[in-house]
Amino acid sequence: MSKITRYGMIGCGMMGQEHLKNIALLPDTAVTAIFEPDAGMCDIARGLAPQARFVPSLEALLAEEALDCLVITSPNFRHAEQIIEIAAKRPLPLLVEKPLLTDPMDIPRVTAAVAAYPTPIWVAMEYRYMPPIAALLNEVETVTGGVKMLSIREHRFPFLHKVGNWNRFNHQTGGTFVEKCCHFFDLMRLMVGENPTRVMASAAQSVNHLDESYAGAVPDILDNGYVIVDFEGGARAMLELCMFAEGARYQETIAAVGPAGKIEAFVPGPTRFWPDDLGPTPTPLLETSPRSPKRPVTRPIPVDPKLLAAGDHNGSTFYQHQGFLELLRGERARPEVTFEDGLWAVRMGMAAQQSALTGQAVPLGAMS
Repeated sequence: MSKITRYGMIGCGMMGQEHLKNIALLPDTAVTAIFEPDAGMCDIARGLAPQARFVPSLEALLAEEALDCLVITSPNFRHAEQIIEIAAKRPLPLLVEKPLLTDPMDIPRVTAAVAAYPTPIWVAMEYRYMPPIAALLNEVETVTGGVKMLSIREHRFPFLHKVGNWNRFNHQTGGTFVEKCCHFFDLMRLMVGENPTRVMASAAQSVNHLDESYAGAVPDILDNGYVIVDFEGGARAMLELCMFAEGARYQETIAAVGPAGKIEAFVPGPTRFWPDDLGPTPTPLLETSPRSPKRPVTRPIPVDPKLLAAGDHNGSTFYQHQGFLELLRGERARPEVTFEDGLWAVRMGMAAQQSALTGQAVPLGAMS
C-alpha cells in the first residue's frame, strides 16, 4: 500500500481552492489540516477537502502531527510573517505562493529565516507550467540561438474580488508589478538565463476600481504599464500589462527572439470567462519562426479539459504540484523554482513599482 502524502494548507481563498482541486488529482495525497480564518472560504474548502481538519491558527496547524508538507496560499502581505513562523516552529517542506513578500524591509529577515531552513522551499510560479509556455521554454534556446530580445504581453481582466478586498491596495499586495507580474519577471530571468541589472517602468491606474471605496479608501493599484528590463549579458525584455482588455482572444503573448529565429506562445485566459455563445474556448498556440530558411510553423498546444476545470491557469497548477510531490517523495533533488528565484522576481517587481513612481531607472545589484 502506498504512503499518503499529507498536506497542510494556509489559506483557502480563490487560489487556495485551486490548489485543493489539483492536489486531489494527484495519487496518494490528502489535505489533512487547513487554517483559513474566513468562514465563507472554510465552507467552500470543506466541500473540496472533506477529510481535512480545520484549525484556528497557524500555530495550531503547525501542531498537527499528520503533516508532510505545507502550502501557503494566504494574502500576499501574510507570506513573510508566516514563512518566518514556520521556519522557527516547524520547517516542513514548503510550497509558497508568489509573491514571497510585499515589503522591501522584510527581505533581510525572511532571507535570514530561510538560510537555515532544513527542508525544501518551492515558490509557486504557475506560469512556468502552462503547457504553451512550458513548450516555449523547452524550445526557446534551440529556436532563437540564445534570447536577445523578449516581449511579454498580458491583456486581461481586472483584479477579482477577494476576502476583505486586500488585493485593492499596494500596501497589501506589494503593488501590481509585484502581485501580478512577478510571474513574468520570473519567466524573463529563466528565458534569458541571466540576472537583471536595470529596470525602467511607466504605469498608471487609468480605468479600474476608481469608483470603489473601502472604509473610505480608494484602491491605488496600477492597471496598465510598460516595464523594460536590462540583463547582465546585454539582453533586454519588455512587459506590457493592461488589466482592462478581457475581450481579447489570448490573454498572454510571449515572443522571444535571437540570432537564429523567433518563438511565440499564445495563451488564452481562464475558460470560465469565455462566453458560451462564442463556441469552444481558444486553443493555446506555439509558433516558431526560423530566420533561414524562412518557415514559420504554428501548432496547437491543447490542455487536458480535466485540468482546465481544476483552475484558472491552463493546467499549470497541477503540473507544479506534480513536481512538488516528486520533490517530497525523493524523485527529484531540488525545487524547480527556488527561494532565490522567487526573491529575484519580487525585487524586479519592486524596482518596476519604484521606477513607475519616480520616473527614474532603478539599478538592481546582485543579491548578497
